[in-house]
Amino acid sequence: MKRLVKVFLRSPGAASLALFTREIWVNPRAMGAACPSAPALASGMAARVPLERDGLVIELGGGTGAVTAALLKHGVPPWRLMVVERSPTLAHHLRQRFPQLRVIQGDAAQLGHLLGHPRPRLNSIVSSLPLRSLHPATTRAVAQQFETLLEPGGLLVQFTYDLRGTHTRLLLGFRRLSSKIVWGNLPPARVETFERI
Repeated sequence: MKRLVKVFLRSPGAASLALFTREIWVNPRAMGAACPSAPALASGMAARVPLERDGLVIELGGGTGAVTAALLKHGVPPWRLMVVERSPTLAHHLRQRFPQLRVIQGDAAQLGHLLGHPRPRLNSIVSSLPLRSLHPATTRAVAQQFETLLEPGGLLVQFTYDLRGTHTRLLLGFRRLSSKIVWGNLPPARVETFERI
């Protein structure tokens, strides 16, 4: 039995879960989830990213890398994917797990500053940010970044644990293209795709 436990603890999934749990203890409001995203949720988000469009794909709230791995598996080239993670510990983990990617430790409310100048063209923003649990001023600042950085036609993929969906008043410059509940996640989550208008 001890040997089985040791093997489990050495597996990447167990290490990610342990890291995720430690981060929840440090800053529960910033994490916004009780468990890492399940493969069904991660692949459901990644599948919404169009591969035929030019521009970078920005992942916000990379966490332990579930959605990052799904984006790469979906076919997003590593040179077109940039991951932003606020937690220094999780950003370090992502750099170790995905050395081929550009991982930036920073706040999504400052995304334009993090991207630098000249500002790259964006294809999509894939967000795992807990918009409902953040301070309202922070949520407004993040939504402003979405509106400023995405050109008309650009996509925002966001998930929420509120199965009713994201209030569109948070995203005034967007229209909802799709909305689907992923029951295979713990807890179930809704994946929504918005287009910048």
